[in-house]
Amino acid sequence: MTVRVSADQDTGVAVVTLDRPERLNAIDLATARQLAATWRELRFDDSVRAVVLTGAGERAFCTGLDRDADVPQPGSPYMQDDPLLTAGPKANDLWKPVVAAVRGMACGGAFYLLGEAEFVVADTTARFFDPHTTYGMVSAYESVLMAQRMPYGEVARMMLMGTAERLSAQRAYDIGLVSELTPPGEALAAATARAAVIAGYPAGAVQGTVRALWASREAALAHGFAQAPHLIALGNLPRERQAELFAGRRRRYRSR
Repeated sequence: MTVRVSADQDTGVAVVTLDRPERLNAIDLATARQLAATWRELRFDDSVRAVVLTGAGERAFCTGLDRDADVPQPGSPYMQDDPLLTAGPKANDLWKPVVAAVRGMACGGAFYLLGEAEFVVADTTARFFDPHTTYGMVSAYESVLMAQRMPYGEVARMMLMGTAERLSAQRAYDIGLVSELTPPGEALAAATARAAVIAGYPAGAVQGTVRALWASREAALAHGFAQAPHLIALGNLPRERQAELFAGRRRRYRSR
């Protein structure tokens, strides 16, 4: 299992951990299925009233879809299969609040998960970036999700600069992507403490608030997501060319 779940019956908080630290918590197809199953199981567990989502290890929260994952695609530009679209809590109809605890890198497909969390707690080691354009891929779903959480200029810069630039935890906090900064290694404890407060409130009121907040974003997300398959089909380089760009990537980047 590459997704661990631990629940505290006293506080009503479950911690969901991406457990592939050797792969920087990248999500392969099995992990995507496990995430979806986890969210759906939590819908039926009334003892869990709030959730914390985090990644194992010190280097990364999540680095998106595992590059070794083989996802066959239909030939039509109107149909694209994306396993991460069904990996988040909202995609699985979970309306219990989810708090993300970020340590280290959060990039690419990690934004599917951060985009479906209520808020983000990060420690000062956190770094956010999107490598898509560097490797000849369209950042579509990630951009749409982050455009709901960050000022347009900030999300545009992050998506377009690719691997050349990383958003520091402090900058992410300054622009509102991160709601709380902690010293290194303390994001999980802080996120769990905030989740425990929320879990102590009447569940119906909390879940109704989560649903109302998400409703305010659904129209914009639906419109953006409707365009994504065509843009990806038109703009993505062939997979072998993407692999060449990935193999020749530069390791240097600037933080801001």
